[in-house]
Amino acid sequence: MPEPKQVQLTRPPPTEASGPQTAVVKTSCGEFEIGLDFARAPKTASSFAFLVDEGVYDDTLIHRIQTNFVIQGGDPLGDGTGGPGYFVDEPPPQDLSYTRGVVAMAKSGAEPPGRSGSQFFVVTAADAGLSPDYALLGRVTGGMDVVERIEALGTEDGVPKAPVVIESISVEPS
Repeated sequence: MPEPKQVQLTRPPPTEASGPQTAVVKTSCGEFEIGLDFARAPKTASSFAFLVDEGVYDDTLIHRIQTNFVIQGGDPLGDGTGGPGYFVDEPPPQDLSYTRGVVAMAKSGAEPPGRSGSQFFVVTAADAGLSPDYALLGRVTGGMDVVERIEALGTEDGVPKAPVVIESISVEPS
């Protein structure tokens, strides 16, 4: 089990993606890929890429696995309460549907629409039925079978049956 990490970063300067980019998520269950949506969510995708470069996600847990809903990770503390020490506000596209394979940023219900820190979720349901309040990150473009393998360790209340570790994430040109 990974140890909790205290992270206190300063918000990164905005960056422009030089073409399509893919986040390769290596987990204890295998790899999956996220096509980062810099076109519709440039601030969110840039922040995520910055956090990847800083190693925030390395050796952290997928702490929530809710069957037929989402898998969620990206919390350096590993319990759903942590973040990077800053937040980004970027309203999600109003036509966004949280359907199978969509990746978005998690937030509490008290936070405004489009706020994000480091936690992200992958939708595993056909449609999660969420309102467009969660900042878009991208979509799973490869390894959905790995996402399904992780989801198989889920429960109705989201507490994983067994630990799933994000070993590392890298961002590469697509």
